[in-house]
Amino acid sequence: MNIKKYKNIPNGILTLQTIAMPSKINSNGNIFGGWIMSQIDLSGGILAKEISGGKVSTLKIKKLIFYKPINSGDLISCYSQIKKIGNTSITIDIEIWIKKINSDYFGKFYQSTKATLIYVAIDNKGIPRKIFPISII
Repeated sequence: MNIKKYKNIPNGILTLQTIAMPSKINSNGNIFGGWIMSQIDLSGGILAKEISGGKVSTLKIKKLIFYKPINSGDLISCYSQIKKIGNTSITIDIEIWIKKINSDYFGKFYQSTKATLIYVAIDNKGIPRKIFPISII
């Protein structure tokens, strides 16, 4: 099994931050992967919505890699970075970084998960619309 080497600095901007709660634990005692996926989608959707200047819909999860498990009580930070802006779609890379705040490893900071999602800008009827990127900085 080839596991990527971890870097110490997240790519992108902080778009979402939350605490992993005990109610999200799976049968292995870690945070449920489906909940992690929802945080990734929320995080990328926030940036896509800001960039497109309106509604977006998730089109595709292009890549999703779980490197390390997340535990209850961990601080979850989602960093999002634009990879590509098309006529109606936006591709965004999302990284989840964990900060241990409730364990013997207090303060440890590491990347847990990485994903690439594609969002489509839509109008009020759910029809794809042209993107006119706006500056968010």
